[in-house]
Amino acid sequence: MSVLTTKEIMEIIPHRQPMLLIDTIEEMEPGVRAVGKKCVSFNEPYFAGHFPGEPVMPGVLIVEALAQVGAVAVLCCDEYKGKTAYLGSIRSARFRKKVLPGDVLLLEVEMIKQKGPVGIAKATATVDGEVAVNAELTFAIG
Repeated sequence: MSVLTTKEIMEIIPHRQPMLLIDTIEEMEPGVRAVGKKCVSFNEPYFAGHFPGEPVMPGVLIVEALAQVGAVAVLCCDEYKGKTAYLGSIRSARFRKKVLPGDVLLLEVEMIKQKGPVGIAKATATVDGEVAVNAELTFAIG
């Protein structure tokens, strides 16, 4: 599937600013995998307090961005259109590199198991080819 814009992403998932944390979907196989992109701007509201003088994107927001990419991949399937994907758990999260203003996050999510409305995905966020975050995410569709 071709690139999805922010507007098209908002037709799939319910997130809106300031909680929409992905700019585009670059690649997607519905129900299987998706690759998204987030251009990290100094104007992001969290940089005012995280941390003054040394802005760093909070790791939990990187995980949320990964979850949003996974939600787009799952909710594009006909049986789940119009539903919401909820983050159920985060396992084995590792934070390996600071994400700074000006960075471009590449967010890759691959479904590794799904049974009915519950699934598990492998998620990796990179900056310039270096892993910033990886985790295993569980989601539930409701």
